[in-house]
Amino acid sequence: MPPSDLVVGDDGLARCRWGASDPEYRRYHDEEWGTPQHDDIRLFEKLCLEGFQAGLSWITILRRREAFREVFHGFDPARVAAMTEADVERLLGDARIIRHRGKIEATIQNARATLALELPLHDLLWSFAPPPRVARPVHFGDVPAVTPESTAMSKELRKRGYRFVGPTTMYALMQACGMVDDHLAGCFRAGAPN
Repeated sequence: MPPSDLVVGDDGLARCRWGASDPEYRRYHDEEWGTPQHDDIRLFEKLCLEGFQAGLSWITILRRREAFREVFHGFDPARVAAMTEADVERLLGDARIIRHRGKIEATIQNARATLALELPLHDLLWSFAPPPRVARPVHFGDVPAVTPESTAMSKELRKRGYRFVGPTTMYALMQACGMVDDHLAGCFRAGAPN
């Protein structure tokens, strides 16, 4: 294992290097990333935050997550869907979040699209989960950015009116929500029961 891909922390545990670079990343890596998530509100939150992350580092989003939860009503789709242009303007002035009009408007639109679903959000998203890999990734270079499943998920969500749901963003969602387990071979979280 190249030292750039896996690191042993002061706790003696080997983890994916990105998960050891910052205390918040470490908590997220150790407790959240790759853990199967089926709660519709948490899935909606992750879907929206992955959209906000596009073009930014994930740590930027993690450090603002509590503010995002506050201004988007805990990511309750019904409450977010009721937000108005006045709310958009207010959020554009809130330095605690990412002030991007398109991403703010997409979150509201995505809430409306979620309410229009004829099935629970988790059923829709998890229907695209790929079968488990035969071999665990050993290097970060072994982890794809896009898969046929993330591309199919992206197309279906776009068809249903979702925005900021490109194939790369949807693969990141699959990783975050445990639809795939991309913890590297040797990471203490790799294949961990959830």
